[in-house]
Amino acid sequence: MTTDAPLPHEQDGRPRTAIVTGSDSGIGRAVAVALAGGGVDVGVTYHRDADGAAATADEVTERGGKVAVRRLDLGDLPTSTAAIDELADELGGVDVLVNCAGTGTAEPFMDLDFDRWRHVLSVDLDGVFACSQRAAKRMIADGRGGRIITITSVHEHAPKVGAAPYCAAKAGAGMLTKVLALELAEHGITVNSVAPGEISTPMTGQEDVDPHEQHRPGIPLGRTGHAQEVAAVVAFLATPAAGYVTGASYLVDGGMLLMGSQASGRLTDDGWRKS
Repeated sequence: MTTDAPLPHEQDGRPRTAIVTGSDSGIGRAVAVALAGGGVDVGVTYHRDADGAAATADEVTERGGKVAVRRLDLGDLPTSTAAIDELADELGGVDVLVNCAGTGTAEPFMDLDFDRWRHVLSVDLDGVFACSQRAAKRMIADGRGGRIITITSVHEHAPKVGAAPYCAAKAGAGMLTKVLALELAEHGITVNSVAPGEISTPMTGQEDVDPHEQHRPGIPLGRTGHAQEVAAVVAFLATPAAGYVTGASYLVDGGMLLMGSQASGRLTDDGWRKS
């Protein structure tokens, strides 16, 4: 096998089109806007928040990018991923796919019912598989190579009480990333994950707050992260500078995962057993 397929950046120095799932708010919106700022046309997807998707579309347009919007329900697979093809058709291809849509749970393992378990797995893992496969088929057919970037979590690497399906899905998405990196390399497609820690977004109940005012003594940098700080890493992975990076997981966590033995040695009660 050879890897002669050019990366999209070898055409004119940058990707031309990107699809960002779950880009109606939070990290997804920040990623869409960051890519648009680099001259990329962006496909925006949403599940319920059509107004949020429209706001993201406006920000993309303000930065000079063409935009297309589709509803994508990752609880309705594989039918719903037709939206990936529709966006690619409207934008003229897909050079970059960012899997950002996700959900979670805060229920102890013994309280989880199977439907809840399956829903989180469907959105956070099955959705990554189905969207990546759709996008990769387009990338391979177009012969320009591409980038697939999945937003996982620090819980791709470390467990959390009360988050069994979320952790399982994110760990699975991390390993899926590595397998795809091996299998798609011959087509000039790189595949990486970005693993955020606590980021101030609607998903964490911290919409419109300043991360620098969120004191977190258990994180070395002492605060939460900003969605734009995650988006900056994603944008880097979409550039020619990251052309030799594949199968990697980039932590964006302020040093959170470095604190395992430090934090555990300072616990004074059993409160950590509850989510």
